Amino acid sequence: MTQAALNARDMRDSSRNRAGRITPGEMEAFKARDNWTNWRYLALNWFVIAGTLFLAIWGESQLRAMGYGWEAILPLAIVAIIVMGASQHQLGGAIHEGTHYQLFANRTLNEVASDWFAGFPIYTSTHHYRLHHMAHHQFVNDPERDPIFGQADESGHWLDFPLTHVELVKGLVRLLWIPNLVKYTVARARYSALGLGKNPYGDPNRPGHPAAQSVGILFAALVPAVLIGMMLAGFGATAVMGTFFAMWAATVLFYAVIPEDWFASGRVEPVLSHRVGSIARVSFMAIVYGSLTAIDLTGYEKAWMYYGLYWVVPLFTTFPVFMIFREWIQHGNADRGRYTNSRVILTGPLFRYAVLPWGMEYHQPHHLMATVPHYKLRRFHERLLQDAEYAEKAQIVEGLYGRMTEGKPTAFGVLLKEHAPKTREAVHVDETVLERADLSDPAALEREKAESLKAERKDAAE
Repeated sequence: MTQAALNARDMRDSSRNRAGRITPGEMEAFKARDNWTNWRYLALNWFVIAGTLFLAIWGESQLRAMGYGWEAILPLAIVAIIVMGASQHQLGGAIHEGTHYQLFANRTLNEVASDWFAGFPIYTSTHHYRLHHMAHHQFVNDPERDPIFGQADESGHWLDFPLTHVELVKGLVRLLWIPNLVKYTVARARYSALGLGKNPYGDPNRPGHPAAQSVGILFAALVPAVLIGMMLAGFGATAVMGTFFAMWAATVLFYAVIPEDWFASGRVEPVLSHRVGSIARVSFMAIVYGSLTAIDLTGYEKAWMYYGLYWVVPLFTTFPVFMIFREWIQHGNADRGRYTNSRVILTGPLFRYAVLPWGMEYHQPHHLMATVPHYKLRRFHERLLQDAEYAEKAQIVEGLYGRMTEGKPTAFGVLLKEHAPKTREAVHVDETVLERADLSDPAALEREKAESLKAERKDAAE
């Protein structure tokens, strides 16, 4: 072959290699957001929530009218609690998009919609979850710096991957034990609702005043107890609602006047001030609590009872089941490599709705580029398959259990020893997650990055 022919072949090979990689222009198109698309996804989530609540209450009334007792109503309630927990997990998917500043393109709209339509209803906030989740992205699968490990460790839900079949069954049994789920929910509240726990994105120099957090917790828990207690004791509507408004006004006044440094701060600056966020969060709860109380006072329906049964109970039971299992199949038995720290999980629509909301089945592409909106992740994955390294290393999971399809492990099977990483990939510390964030202490995060890589090199040498 002549030199000219060799040069031509090299140019063709180089062109093919470049074609396999996503160009900057393509990436910008994948990352583009708008202010419209996700209204449709949010509307669907809330339609399912409202429909589930309506059918559960209507179905109960019909069964009671036909003379049936609790033994007939219980299966209906259990189904509703399962669906409601899955729908709460869907709201977790929405706040996940808000955390990455991509629920909506407008930054303020993104924060407000993420809080009011996703975060506040499940007793968290976009900013606090962002501190938790960005650390997970940057230090994915680092047991010292990934808050998912710390949170699950605290509640006893992280497993010692890879697993045997017996260990997997034991893990699932422990997962379904309700006291363990309550323990997990408390740990979740500390990490992603209050911004506490082991987290490199927390700022030890700005811990805030304990009262700023305590007052919010007291409002969330004490107001329902006071209102329900007063109604059970026979107090009239004026006394009950007067007490309610007084508690809300006192709490808002507290957050309006306390010094700014009383609010705990992290290494990511909030889009809205901590003061505004705290007042908004309390006011959302006030709208919910006030509405439930007003409905109960009219005698029209047992609103607080149904709220407890069909919202609070799922928050402590089915919602964490779906969340924990998602974390297992997304990151359990994976390493810290760029293409191997998560996986693509292809399953049926019901499983996706409950366990993999808002594009979370394409989790490896999401960890490669955290700023691609969920509704573009499938196309992003298909485009990445043209990249030889991604096509070779990315793990695709198909189905829930049983035999593998075309060599692809199932969602349960991928956690087992036979699917543990065969080679140790170079550690990847994600920087893309920081693209849209305003950092208050980037030097501290650089130090965390250096320590993370140093610890990994030490482990590899041992």
